[in-house]
Amino acid sequence: MKLLDTHCHLCHPRLQSQLAGVLDRGRAAGVVGFVCASGNVSESERAAGIARTNGDVFFAAGVHPHDAKDAPPDYLKRIEQLAADPKNVAIGEIGLDYHHDFSPRPDQQRIFAEQLALAGKLAKPIVVHTREAFDDTLGLIGQSGADGGRVVFHSFTESADQLRRVLDIGAMISFSGIVTFKNTSYLREAAAIVPDEKLLIETDAPYLSPEPVRKIRTNEPGHVAHIAVSLGAVRGISPDALAELTTRNAIRFFGLQSVR
Repeated sequence: MKLLDTHCHLCHPRLQSQLAGVLDRGRAAGVVGFVCASGNVSESERAAGIARTNGDVFFAAGVHPHDAKDAPPDYLKRIEQLAADPKNVAIGEIGLDYHHDFSPRPDQQRIFAEQLALAGKLAKPIVVHTREAFDDTLGLIGQSGADGGRVVFHSFTESADQLRRVLDIGAMISFSGIVTFKNTSYLREAAAIVPDEKLLIETDAPYLSPEPVRKIRTNEPGHVAHIAVSLGAVRGISPDALAELTTRNAIRFFGLQSVR
């Protein structure tokens, strides 16, 4: 089974402190590629360093809505410079989070809009985070003129109706370990209707450990295999077939032609 973890936070201290082991365990579980997401400029720079020294690691650069209020004045210039790195595959994760509101909503909206514009300018895929801000998130994507086919909604947790609205703009849907939780049958119902070509999987490590390893509080990329098993069952296909499908989609979406 060849898997691609399309969203993990390798710069998080819980993973970076044991990075070699984390990557080796992922590879042993069948992970052939890791996309390291970023939440601010300094983390994006660290992610670039990890990617440059590991052939199967790639990175997204961006400012998360939690960090929007602290984005330095030159953040767009620095993200653009990082996006020129051959190992950069996306702008992200970016978006809106009205659950925590760690940054004022006007700041979140401005930073999101500016990064959407940058991604359009650079023709880069976009990794979107949205929580309790679905309508505003879709609205800003629409206003930006972004190509929906270059957008992925990461760790999707919305309803089937909202999923259909995402699919209507042509975006990709990525599921994390949340889809395996006992109390998320609604999400499995949504996952069952995603077209094959729009489906991705991720761990969001070190967060959201999937069943049956949910008690392990430091999630790792290797646990993406459990998500493949769960989603395969939901969609009536084998884990191997689910892995092949989502890995092929990830290679196409992120342009990971070096992944084998």
